[in-house]
This record gives sequence, C-alpha cells and structure tokens, in this order.
Amino acid sequence: MKEVLFTGAGVAIVTPFTETGVNFLELGRLIDFTIKGGVDAIIIAGTTGESSTMTDEEHKEAISYAVEHTAGRVPVIAGTGSNDTDYALQLSLYAQEAGANGLLLVTPYYNKTSQHGLIEHFTYIADRVELPIVLYNVPSRTGVSIAPETYAALAEHPRIVATKEASGDMTALLKTRALCGDKLGIYSGNDDQIVPIMAMGGLGVISVLANIMPQETHEICRRFAAGDVAGSAALQIALADLIAALFCDVNPIPVKTALNLMGCAAGPLRRPLTGMSTAGLTQLRAAMTRHGLLKA
Repeated sequence: MKEVLFTGAGVAIVTPFTETGVNFLELGRLIDFTIKGGVDAIIIAGTTGESSTMTDEEHKEAISYAVEHTAGRVPVIAGTGSNDTDYALQLSLYAQEAGANGLLLVTPYYNKTSQHGLIEHFTYIADRVELPIVLYNVPSRTGVSIAPETYAALAEHPRIVATKEASGDMTALLKTRALCGDKLGIYSGNDDQIVPIMAMGGLGVISVLANIMPQETHEICRRFAAGDVAGSAALQIALADLIAALFCDVNPIPVKTALNLMGCAAGPLRRPLTGMSTAGLTQLRAAMTRHGLLKA
C-alpha cells in the first residue's frame, strides 16, 4: 500500500475574493471552520477554488497561505494541474517548496491528449517532484477521461498514490479497482457518490459539501470506515437534496452563494461564472433551510 495522504473528507475549499484579489482573512476563517468541523484535509486552488481565473501570483499565494494557516493540523493538497505540462511542473515545484503535503493534478483540458499523452504528462511531473500526487479525473470539464488501463500504468509510479474520481462512471471505476488494487487510492470527486465509492474500497471524498457542512461530510466517511455502512448511507441520503442544490448550477456558483448566505464573506464569482438563476437560488435556499443552515 502506498502513502495515504488522508482518509475521510477533504474539503475542496472555496477561494474567497474581494473585487481586487483574494480575501486571505476570510480564507483563513473558512479553513478554521472546516477543520473545526472535522475535515481531514484541505484541498486548495482546485476547481471549487476557481483556480482557472486566479492569476499566477494569486494561485501561489493561496497555496502558501493555506499551508501556513493550516499549520499542520491536517494535510494540505495543492491544485497544481494545467494543460501545459511545464507550467504544471512549475506550480508543483512551488507547492512543494511552500510545504504542501501533496499535489492534485487534473487531466489536461482544451488541448486534451491521448491516453499515452496522459501517461507521459503525469509521469513527467511525477519524476521531477518529491510529493505524493492525486490525479483528478473530471471529463465533464476537461473533455478527456483516464481509462482504467491508463490508471494501471500510472499506478506503477511510486509518487502517484491516488485519484479524485469525478467521472461518475462506476463501471470504469470497478475495472480500475480490479486493475490497480492497493497501488492507487480512490477519492470520490462527487458528493453524491461517497458511499458507493467507499463501498468499492475508496478512501473518502474531496468534497464541495464540506465547505458548508464539514461535520456531516466527515461523518459520512467516519461511519462507513467504522463499519456502520447503513448509518453512512442514511446520512448520505438525508443530504441528497442539499447536494443536488449545490450542483444545480456550475460549481462553485451554488456553494459560494451558500457561504455568502451563511454570513461568510466568500465574495464575488469571477467571470465567466455568474450569479444563480431565481429558480436555482430558491432551490438552494430551501435546501439550506431544511438542513438548518438558514432560518426559516
């Protein structure tokens, strides 16, 4: 078994913005809130953190700040993926120097690549860093998916330790588990699939939900790991309406809206992301009210 960065619920943390930059004070408060709520890792500058519209300086500062502010309480995994292999390596080396515990590398997007290209891309980076790597498979955003056979090849690398699976393809995931065994840990990248993926040997989740309900997200994973599968499933099912509301629009639009509604200064979204529709906001408010996050 390779190094396990964390088990349980990692939070794909939102990046609070002002009109002019990153609101680091509020980022610190959100890190504290989620850690106090029981999250098992902080994942900084990923999709939910709007890394694609952060400047290079902001991206690096967010990683450094998260490492410094977390201060070893839980692991910090830095989103350093790019469709440019050389740039992804530069970011990864920066995160390593800043003290991150691991790297999250998304598949190349827009220019995409072949399965052979994926192996070359990730291997090139893994050969040149010292940190453990979590791959990130999210074909709905990138237009390319990591095939089970490609996972099997990548899992042979000692620094490629896990993947965040957000493809939603449970059949492919089953084949990946069969091919990779303990050579590759798996985290659910979808909040509505935590229990099913843990049932196939998954380590937990990298979660959007944990931004607003860290304790409950952690508890889903804790119960499952403790053998209370029915209790874990019951909690996952009970939160289904809230999870659906958090994905009724493009992530992180709903979760950032939810944080602002809760009094967190998550701030504005960065274009091209825009505010929620009336129908979406109504759905989100209703779900948050049902779960006690807003007053009726």
